[in-house]
Formats: sequence, structure tokens, C-alpha cells
Amino acid sequence: MAKAAWVTGGASGIGAAVSRRLASQGYRVLVTDVDVSGGEAVAAEVGGVFRRCDVREPADSLAAVEAAVAEFGGLDLAFLNAGVATGFGLEEGFTPEAYRRVMSINLDGVVYGVHAALPALKARGGGNIVATASLAGLTAVPFDPIYGANKAAVVGLVRALGPLYAPAGIRVNALCPSFAETAIIKDVRDVLVGSGVPLLEVSDVVAAFDAILAGSGTGEAWYVQVGRPAEPFAFRNVPGPRTEAGDKAPSADPSVQITAFREN
Repeated sequence: MAKAAWVTGGASGIGAAVSRRLASQGYRVLVTDVDVSGGEAVAAEVGGVFRRCDVREPADSLAAVEAAVAEFGGLDLAFLNAGVATGFGLEEGFTPEAYRRVMSINLDGVVYGVHAALPALKARGGGNIVATASLAGLTAVPFDPIYGANKAAVVGLVRALGPLYAPAGIRVNALCPSFAETAIIKDVRDVLVGSGVPLLEVSDVVAAFDAILAGSGTGEAWYVQVGRPAEPFAFRNVPGPRTEAGDKAPSADPSVQITAFREN
């Protein structure tokens, strides 16, 4: 039986490129997007199925997974890739409505996608969830703090879900590219190029996606940077607790999943 994949934001850019790569590897692909014409074109190209899906709406993600199961018999991979640029900070241009829109697409869309995909992946005995975050989720982003915030939240979510669902055979990882040649940067491309910022080719991001699937890790955030091989970002552990005398605090029950709060 062919493996089945669900791709959000699949009408263009990274989502479309990954849909093509997955199809070339034998996956049946459910392409979803709010761009109906673009999504239908990609789905037809890869021999897949298209469904409109607004990732801000939990019911849309649930319906997408139901469609994948109905069309393909199950689900093995969810690539939660839909995202938008922010383009405003906390002063000029800020409104609660604009803020909620970008947070709901870039963060809530991943949360709703994971929630929808988990039962189908468990029914298959395991699988993969890959969420598109950004290098902006791994560093301070003073020029776009809200984008940095929602992408950092995606990274934090993935790092927590990785060990949580490893026993079920489900790997959860994040793809964290720098600026790539896609429509999402159209409003800032000239500024980036004028500032000497090198842009990734979409093929570089697809290669990193392939590397994630080929690996065995989970809860990882794979950075993709021009001129460097993609690999998991090395996070430093938080300082562990100490007694009043300055000694290591007694180890907690290892069955309790709060390891990060008691490691050195």
C-alpha cells in the first residue's frame, strides 16, 4: 500500500515543491490550501487530491485528514507548512485583528493540524509530522517580532511533542529555513537582497525536508541556511536546580516528562 501524505499550504512555494517530491517517492498526496486554483493545479500535477483548507479553522484540518483516510486508506505524514508573513510590529500597523490572523495561521494552524493528524497516524502504527517554522524561531527577530514569536512557538511545540509521541512511533520535527525564494517574501525581497541577505533556493528546503524524513530523531528543529548542510539546531539545556549548598538537586522520577527542568 502506498504511503499517504497531507500537505498544508501546498498550492505554491515550499508546500508545492514538497508535494512534488513526495509524489516522486511514491506517496499519495492530499494537497490543501485556501488557494483553490493553485492547489488543484498542484494536486493534478502530482496525481493527488485537493481539498480547500483554512488552517485557522479546526474543522477544516479534521476534514482534510478525513479526506486523506477516505481517499488513501490512512495517513503516514502530515507536513504542516501553511504560513504567512507578518509585516508589522507592535506600534504602527498593529491591530488585534491583524495579530490574530498571523498567529492563527502560523501557530494555531500547526496546533490544529497536529490534533487532526494524530489519530490517523496512530492508526497506521506511527508516522511523521513536520511543521514549517523558520530561522526566526531560533533567534531574536527585532525587525519582525510577532513573526519571530509565532515561529518560536512552533519550535517549542515541536520540541515538546517529539518525546511525548515517540512511544507511539510518531516523529515530530520542525523545518526552520532562512529566507527562501517564495511568494511569502515578495514584499521584503528587495530589502533583503539590498541588504546582502542571501536567499535559499526552494530545492535546498526540500532537501532538508528529505533529510528529516531520512533521519531517526524527533523533537528536532532543523535549520536551513545558505551554504551550510541542514541539521538539527543544538539547543543548550537550561540550568538545572541546586540545593542551598550548591549541590545538584536529587533526581526526579524519570517517568515524569519534565526532564528539561532538572538537567544541567
